[in-house]
Amino acid sequence: QVQLEESGGGLVQAGGSLRLSCAFSGGTFITYGVGWFRQAIWKEREFVALLRKAGGSTAYADSVKARFIISSDIGKNSVYLQMNSLKVEDTAVYYCAATTSWLRNPGEAQYSYWGQGTQVTVSS
Repeated sequence: QVQLEESGGGLVQAGGSLRLSCAFSGGTFITYGVGWFRQAIWKEREFVALLRKAGGSTAYADSVKARFIISSDIGKNSVYLQMNSLKVEDTAVYYCAATTSWLRNPGEAQYSYWGQGTQVTVSS
């Protein structure tokens, strides 16, 4: 059973940076597509970034493109989300999730495994 654990969230001022980590256990991340999602209070969960299966290409939501970078470390069996130039509107609980789907852009329903989430708060 694959388990995901996020870490790295916290409070940061606007313009600052944070790096979120998603540690895999019970499986190797490279066999999954790994996505980052976020949910702000009173809003629906939304897609943020994707590392496609087998260490493939990446994809980003337009709102974070050129500011966020998804990466991975095979040795640590982890996927990361580097968040730069943070904005107040980036405040949310961030989740990593894993999918076995080979779809180029899998929908949220295709993700079978989810972490518990980590809070990111950006102050003005």
